[in-house]
Amino acid sequence: TETCYQMYHRQPSHLAPEAVEFNNDGTANNDMHVWQSASHYLLRPEAAEAIFYMFYYTGDPKYRRMAGEIYEAIEAHTKTTYGYSAVRDVRSENPQMRNEMETFFLAETMKYLYLTFHPNPRDVLDLDEFVFTTEAHPLRIFRGAASKGGAGAAFLGRS
Repeated sequence: TETCYQMYHRQPSHLAPEAVEFNNDGTANNDMHVWQSASHYLLRPEAAEAIFYMFYYTGDPKYRRMAGEIYEAIEAHTKTTYGYSAVRDVRSENPQMRNEMETFFLAETMKYLYLTFHPNPRDVLDLDEFVFTTEAHPLRIFRGAASKGGAGAAFLGRS
């Protein structure tokens, strides 16, 4: 999670590039750089998701600070009149927008950030009872009694 956050934090725009390359021989601030031509930001959710889970399970306020910095950068550099936009180069302090927003941005990135900022995310969703699908939709964990055909058979309506 720290590395995901640093991908945002170290860029002038505080938005993460699509990919970085790691330099194992580098110093603490020179151990990763934007990989080849992957300097764009597509509004991806993975860092926000990792930060949410770490905050949910630890309660450590540093994860809210991380989420706050990412959210502020998103608002500052990607917000448009009617939505948000991917950007061309995160290495710019004022990156140019690409005029495109992936569908996962609102469903995932913003949802994970919202849940991280909620006073108590456990009041919104109990992760002992729900899991998130790949598109961040909560899905209740099936805990039905095993029948002759097993839990899968009961789910499929067979007994």
